[in-house]
Amino acid sequence: MASLCRIICFLQLLLVLGYAEKPYNDPLGLTDFNGKWELVSENSGVSAMHAILLPKLNKVLMYDATVWRISKIPLPPEKMPCRIANEATGELDCWCHSVLFDYQTSNLTALKIEHDTWCSSGGLTVDGNLVSTGGNGKGANTVRYLSTCENCDWREYPVSLADPRWYSTQVTLPDGGFMVFGGRGAFTYEYIPPEGQTNKMATFLPLLQQTNDQLNVQPPFILENNLYPFVHLSPDGNLFIFSNNRSILLDPKTNKVVREFPVLPGGSRNYPASGMSVLLPLRLKLGKSKQINAEVLVCGGAAWDSFYYAETQKKFLPALDDCGRIQITKPNSIWKVEKMPSPRVMGDMMILPNADVIILNGAKTGTSAWNDAEDPNLNPVLYMPKGLRGLRFKELAPSTIPRMYHSSAVMLPDGKVLVAGSNTHDGYDFTAKYPTELRVEKFSPPYLASALAGLRPEILEEQSEKVLSYDKQFTIKIRSNEPVLIKDEVKVTMYAPAFTTHGISMNQRLLILGLLDVVSDGLTPNVHNVIAKAPMSGAVAPPGYYLLSVVYKGVPSAAIWVQIK
Repeated sequence: MASLCRIICFLQLLLVLGYAEKPYNDPLGLTDFNGKWELVSENSGVSAMHAILLPKLNKVLMYDATVWRISKIPLPPEKMPCRIANEATGELDCWCHSVLFDYQTSNLTALKIEHDTWCSSGGLTVDGNLVSTGGNGKGANTVRYLSTCENCDWREYPVSLADPRWYSTQVTLPDGGFMVFGGRGAFTYEYIPPEGQTNKMATFLPLLQQTNDQLNVQPPFILENNLYPFVHLSPDGNLFIFSNNRSILLDPKTNKVVREFPVLPGGSRNYPASGMSVLLPLRLKLGKSKQINAEVLVCGGAAWDSFYYAETQKKFLPALDDCGRIQITKPNSIWKVEKMPSPRVMGDMMILPNADVIILNGAKTGTSAWNDAEDPNLNPVLYMPKGLRGLRFKELAPSTIPRMYHSSAVMLPDGKVLVAGSNTHDGYDFTAKYPTELRVEKFSPPYLASALAGLRPEILEEQSEKVLSYDKQFTIKIRSNEPVLIKDEVKVTMYAPAFTTHGISMNQRLLILGLLDVVSDGLTPNVHNVIAKAPMSGAVAPPGYYLLSVVYKGVPSAAIWVQIK
């Protein structure tokens, strides 16, 4: 007992001194709730290979690939005529390959795609519209646009990109524009041109070529391990680019490499080895200091030759069970490695509104690609970035549905995580060991425990500012069960929705804003004004729509949409 008391006192001392941040579910917390799964739909219409939450509509866009020429939602009369699937034979494709999923009602809205989106990329504009790049075949050089309005549908430009972008990564820039990196056989990057225009050429990036693995057998076997590179916008305006096991910091204005980082040991992390990565939450400071410490987390993946054994022998090597964490804004930084509770490949990593990270989906052996993995990892894992090292992971309640190759995840405004997809087959197969998965689930993280419901603030949306200006203060009005709020226990966070596919979450970021004050309304009991400072620049928060939450004692409110521009 005395020993336990000493440990608790030591943890409390660290919290007081600021060395650690008390998570809501640590040994001193109020609940041991490990989360809850709920099935919300039996049929998503399409297998959710790609997914993103759209602002304004409050719907999740899901799509797969036209190459399969089938789905579980037929093209409605208003979307006719059917797509021509084969120009030589005249074969028609009368199925939808893209839907809007209403996450509150599970209703589907059918959309029509012409050029193949298989293994494409995407991101949101300042106005909350989707820009999608690349894909397979005639979709590889395509740029697509989907406006977030009722009855809108895809606009497609099949010759916009200079290089084919199959398995490429799209990143949002400080001015709201986009770059796209890599793709199968494309060791280059390019800006996405204005709608309807065409790029003449792309820029060579040696890192992508240097990290393209090949096995010296006869005939030579191309492993790649450099597809869907992890690309994160650093708050200094540079781009962190991670491919295979190496990473650099690139100045997108000069095309110069600013910094090279050490190799992350252990194996490969990009497709088909398919690890996961996030830019950890950025804590913004008040006062004169504008320095923002930025860290990247890379978790899971596979041995560099794992794809060869999975593809040629159906031998599934264990996935990686470690995470590397590095400060990208600090010279001479090194990777700090931590162990996860279990190995994982093809997982999804989402930033929660309270600034923790959840890791879910994927498998414990094998790699990405058709039927190249076994042993689904059903347990989500919570990662608490501000926790004590060695105590940052917590295993959560398992799902009963394997989410393997081509699964996806989406952070919702109510604080739940929408989980969909999984298709390990070249086409739709509902009788296989791991069938094409159309069921949609929601996962409630531990902060949604009933024991914590009394702590959850409520944002009074109509009385709060929703259009923000850079480096300006703004006010959010909230209702709480407590008449007085402790300022040090309040956080305001802004979350940029991720475009998720193949274990990569493009453009995901969360900002912890500088908090100026928390004051009682004075007129209405339990109503408070939370006064915060907006991010200082587009490098910190690219212009566009964000989900804003107020977090009290680790428990986030339901979010509202705000726009910064």
